[in-house]
Amino acid sequence: MAPESKKVGNAAEIDRLALVFAKDPGSKVFIPLAEEYGKAGMWEEAVAVLEDGLKAYPGFITAMVALGRAYEQMNQPVKAKAILEEAIKVSPDNLRAHRILAKLYTAQGAKESAIRSCNVILSLNPHDQEALSLCAGLSVPTIQGMAQSQEALHEKLVKTASLDSDRLHIEGMTSALDSAAMATKAGANGLSSSVPRSEETPIPIIGSMTSAVQKTRSPAIAQLEQWLNLIQDRRRDPQASS
Repeated sequence: MAPESKKVGNAAEIDRLALVFAKDPGSKVFIPLAEEYGKAGMWEEAVAVLEDGLKAYPGFITAMVALGRAYEQMNQPVKAKAILEEAIKVSPDNLRAHRILAKLYTAQGAKESAIRSCNVILSLNPHDQEALSLCAGLSVPTIQGMAQSQEALHEKLVKTASLDSDRLHIEGMTSALDSAAMATKAGANGLSSSVPRSEETPIPIIGSMTSAVQKTRSPAIAQLEQWLNLIQDRRRDPQASS
């Protein structure tokens, strides 16, 4: 439909609805009449019709939100904010009300209030571009953004826990190896201390020592055993050492 034809059709619809409303001022036809006024840019007429309609139907959410939009279009933000805040008290999830309020709050610099309205919109429609754009301009985290942050934090914690588990496993293996090495060293030291230091002290029976050594046999202990056998041979044959 061409712009001129649209205006003519809009004017005809306004005349028709206005006639119906004049005949029955108590009807709810004031809502579509106000919408047609708004389409024609006749916001003062829309406000007048809506204010009269709310006198007959106080608390009528659709009329309250439409009036808030009309006030906003007439650059009356205080009146617009007041009526829309009343509307969301009755209907907390009203998207049209929150959409207008978000813009009003943003214009006033009321960031916390603006983000609350944006989050209501995004909780019902996470891909609402207008609300996302407002939130981006406010540089305030949205519900969607916080959810993504929590998911990223969860992934980071899982990776950290996995790394910690690997580290503890390696540390446990290292500790076990250290303990084994210390036990081997202790066994070697114990055998070394049992070797007589005086030539008058008889050498103990090698067989019993060999039995003890076999329990914790290692290269160091095997070398110690060879050393003890050599001492035993020299004790028996003094000429061998000369």
